[in-house]
Amino acid sequence: MLWGNDLSFLYVIISLVVFFVLIAVGWRLFSIRASIPCPAWLSWLVELDNPFFRNNRADVIIEHLALQPGMNILDFGCGPGRLTIPLAKRVGQGGEVTALDAQSGMLQKVRAKIEAESIGNIKLLQAYSGEGKLERNAYDRVLLVTVLGEIPDKISALEEIFASLKQNGMLSVTEVIADPHFMRCRSVRQLAISAGFVEKGFYGNKVSFTMNFEKP
Repeated sequence: MLWGNDLSFLYVIISLVVFFVLIAVGWRLFSIRASIPCPAWLSWLVELDNPFFRNNRADVIIEHLALQPGMNILDFGCGPGRLTIPLAKRVGQGGEVTALDAQSGMLQKVRAKIEAESIGNIKLLQAYSGEGKLERNAYDRVLLVTVLGEIPDKISALEEIFASLKQNGMLSVTEVIADPHFMRCRSVRQLAISAGFVEKGFYGNKVSFTMNFEKP
């Protein structure tokens, strides 16, 4: 009797896993044809660090930013806040992180983390790229982590980010091939240079990388 119950429980677990995997695969296949962000109800797909791509880990991305206490950071397309929270801890109370996302559901998840950890140096901003909501000359660092490919007008978005950075501020773009909107390093480089940036660093490889650009 116990063996039968164990098999039933295992069947339920396997069915749930298959169900969520099918949802995830379906979203990825659909999103290949459209510039749509990961919906808030699928945030678990981007919540955890991918064990197969070291360069996409939050701590590795942050180590490439040369952060200092007191800096102002923009986490552009922050999602559920995978990087927002550790960024805020790194810059300290004298600094600030702006968590920007187009989806209120994602920002709600960030707010829940802020409240759970009593963090006081994060500002939430709901906006789409190109809406003109970014302050000019405001940020020391701007992050685009598997976000650039989701933006319909990439040049306008990068020009807006360029204007929002302080002089010698840094744009950090991370891409990983597992993302349905993956952009090749050559395409990222061309777009960033077209917006006025100068390349300062490349980390990783062709399928998982971070590229840093400076506003001269």
